[in-house]
Amino acid sequence: MLELYHNDMSVCAQKVRIVLAEKGLNWRDHHLNLFKGEARTTKYKKLNPKGVVPTLITEKGEVIIESTIITEYLDDIFPNPPLKPAAPFLIAMMRLWTNQLDESIHASTATISNAIAFRFAHVAGKSEEEVKEHFGRIPDSMRRERLWDVHLNGIKSKYFSTAIFRFEKLFTDMEMTLKENKWLVGDDYTLADIAFTPYITRFDHLNLMGLFNKRPYLLKWYDRVRNRNSYKVAIENWLDDEIINLMLENGQGEYDKVQKIIEEGS
Repeated sequence: MLELYHNDMSVCAQKVRIVLAEKGLNWRDHHLNLFKGEARTTKYKKLNPKGVVPTLITEKGEVIIESTIITEYLDDIFPNPPLKPAAPFLIAMMRLWTNQLDESIHASTATISNAIAFRFAHVAGKSEEEVKEHFGRIPDSMRRERLWDVHLNGIKSKYFSTAIFRFEKLFTDMEMTLKENKWLVGDDYTLADIAFTPYITRFDHLNLMGLFNKRPYLLKWYDRVRNRNSYKVAIENWLDDEIINLMLENGQGEYDKVQKIIEEGS
């Protein structure tokens, strides 16, 4: 059986779970609490040296990391229903979408999520030394420095405005594409739609959906993905109410400030 090391609220884990649900695949659950640092233990980093989720263990015991790679692997090994377009050109277009996640979107999501909400969960019940130790175990030095700055400064972090403007560009690009197409790559639901579903959901959970008010086609797309059974199985069934409330409450308090940052930078 497939095995997945994942986290309930991780956007990367969510997109892998969507693929598993779309394929109707059974898998063994290894849930890691990220706020407790369970992905940064020496034991887990033998599987995934980056100390992040998800990690897939194949039926042959092979280890695969990086969510974009995992989703393509699953579609290759379990081709029905197909989640890649048939035409090579459209596959290339799909990969242009998913490549954005690895280049900048995912890091921007981490910045925004931590600045608005998660930084409060990281310190809950911890001493100052424990908080420093928690961040110190992040293997990637650039990621460690960015998240530490965000932890200290919230939306005033030097990284926050860059992150929110990156999403503004993404939302504009998605709106233009979805004005002409039902899905991100033509008329077929693909790994591109799956890949971006958790990221748009994160803005919903952060109470930032007001940013979509002038993007009706993006909102219609979001309604379509949420109406798929895989969304319920892979996202809704795993929601952590405590974390959801943390995001909603803090997002509500920061929305006007986020909107002001966007307006001043436009």
